[in-house]
Amino acid sequence: MSGNIIKVSRNTENAPKSSVSTQTVAFSHYNNISAQLPVDPKTGEIVVGDVKVQAKQCLANIKAIVESIDHVMDDVVKINIFVKNISDIDVIDEIYASFFQGALPTRTTVAVAALPLSDALVQMDALITNGEGTAPQDPCELIKISRNTKNAPKGLHSQTAAFSHYNNLSSQLPIDPKTGEVVTGGVKEQTEQCLNNIKAILESIDHVMDDVVKTTIFLKDISDAEAVNDVCATFFPSYVPTRTVVNAAALPMGALVQIDTAVSHGDGTPPQLPEDTRLLVLEANNTENAPKSAYAHIVAFSHYSHISGQLPVDPKTNEIVAGGLKAQAEQCLNNIKEIIESVDHVMDDIVKINIQVKNIADIDVVNEVYTTFFKGDLPARTVVGVSAIPMDALVQIDAVASNCEGTPPQA
Repeated sequence: MSGNIIKVSRNTENAPKSSVSTQTVAFSHYNNISAQLPVDPKTGEIVVGDVKVQAKQCLANIKAIVESIDHVMDDVVKINIFVKNISDIDVIDEIYASFFQGALPTRTTVAVAALPLSDALVQMDALITNGEGTAPQDPCELIKISRNTKNAPKGLHSQTAAFSHYNNLSSQLPIDPKTGEVVTGGVKEQTEQCLNNIKAILESIDHVMDDVVKTTIFLKDISDAEAVNDVCATFFPSYVPTRTVVNAAALPMGALVQIDTAVSHGDGTPPQLPEDTRLLVLEANNTENAPKSAYAHIVAFSHYSHISGQLPVDPKTNEIVAGGLKAQAEQCLNNIKEIIESVDHVMDDIVKINIQVKNIADIDVVNEVYTTFFKGDLPARTVVGVSAIPMDALVQIDAVASNCEGTPPQA
């Protein structure tokens, strides 16, 4: 594959547009779709109705974007659902499956403190396959493979959906697959169960925990992060993937923790030959110009790089920068910029940005500095409001970037 793969950013009139994001950003064999609110693209307003009506509009917007680039909903490998009220999930599920004809995508479901529009009850983003790749790659009829194992909890999702060089796992709750119930104990016991479920899924597809490139940890109580880190260290003794810790207003089944993962998949999916791709190297990097942490700043695999959640911390002092939200957002983005540049990339290589803010009403302040970091088309984006962020920060940002040169031995 070429080292000059081109990122393709696109919008359609059939879904809501935004001045601070692109609806879909394709690179190599994946498309990253911005979070969709329940907005009617014809009126620009939230649809009238309950959460079921709103969820249907979110999915209709995703479908419109997917179809605008000659794809179908069954090309979706991952959906993230953010709700205001966790009890609304059962209502959403009544219409959710009707949008898919084949195996359901992997999924994360979490309640957050706020969504970008105050009347919105639900928001969804998505990751979809891109079998044709982006220029100058030759089209390749890669096959999406969805799989489940009895050794991990099942639900209205696939446990893992593999496509090209990545496996996308459904977020794992601390559920004992034998009983279908949340395990007894506190956050440590629950974290261990989440990770055991992830391990069981990986082993069922002949992978190991060291193949994980990114973890997103959703916590009911952000002060539990240290206890969770202690447990994670036992599952990743020699290599720690990138990580973002996100405060959840609530999690399904009253859980205290939920863990989402993206996994390297060196064997690829048919018709790729295992011997062609199995030796791709997972590359973890850190830079002195970004705040130190217990996990990698950036992990590259194949044609993507995953960046850990960046807090507004000055790497020289390891303290939160002085100033309000604008200064903090700038510091988060500067940290991401330093990480990106440390691996010879630029901010315009970013395909997806995730932003958590303490006060959703302040997102316009973030946007004032956000757009200044990009010269070309803006990345796909998801924004949620949370009630707490590590170190009592006002904002946290993570990112996924394109990696056109791939990882060795790929040229």
